[in-house]
Formats: sequence, C-alpha cells, structure tokens
Amino acid sequence: MKQKIKKLYYGIATLGLSAPMLALGAYVEPSNTNLPGGSITGIITNIMQWILALIGVIAVIAFVIAGILYLTAAGDEDRMQQAKRAMIYAIVGVIVALIGLVILRAVYAMLTGDNNNF
Repeated sequence: MKQKIKKLYYGIATLGLSAPMLALGAYVEPSNTNLPGGSITGIITNIMQWILALIGVIAVIAFVIAGILYLTAAGDEDRMQQAKRAMIYAIVGVIVALIGLVILRAVYAMLTGDNNNF
C-alpha cells in the first residue's frame, strides 16, 4: 500500500513540476527554433512512407533469394520446401506492407479531412 501511495505521490509531483515547462513551451515562436517547418501528420506520413519503401526493397530481395534457393535446390525436397516457405513469407510481407499503405492513406484522409468517406 505504501508503494502505491509513493508512486502516486511521485507521479503527481512530476506532473506538477513539468506543468510550467509545458506552459512555457506553448509560447515559443516557431521562427526562433531554427527547426524545419511541417505538420505532425506530414512528418509521420514521410516516416511511414520511408518504412514502407524499405519493406518493399527487402521484399524484392527476399523474392530474389527465394528464387535462387529454388533454382539451386537441384531436386532436394528439403531445400525446395525452404525456398517455397521463403517465397510465402515474402508474399505475406508485401501484403502486410500494402495493408499498411492503405491504413496510412485512410488515417491521413481522416486526420486531414481530405476525404468525407470516413
């Protein structure tokens, strides 16, 4: 019981001490920070597009590796199964990346109000 009260006390104290910093942070002029301009949605969208592009490149590499594994199997059933599993994993990776892209576009449309379908 004492531990819970102690944690609660520390949480309230931390919140109370950080409140002035949060309030003062709201009054900083954006032109004085020397930071690049951009919205949060734009930054998150750019990060997600980089991640999805990276996943696409990795998927292409996985397809190539799976193809090489299949070609070099030379009739060995275990290596052919390994190549087939690698190809299935690459396909699943591409599908997950495409679903991520669709979700990203839908969330962006909902947050920015560009589309009234949501």
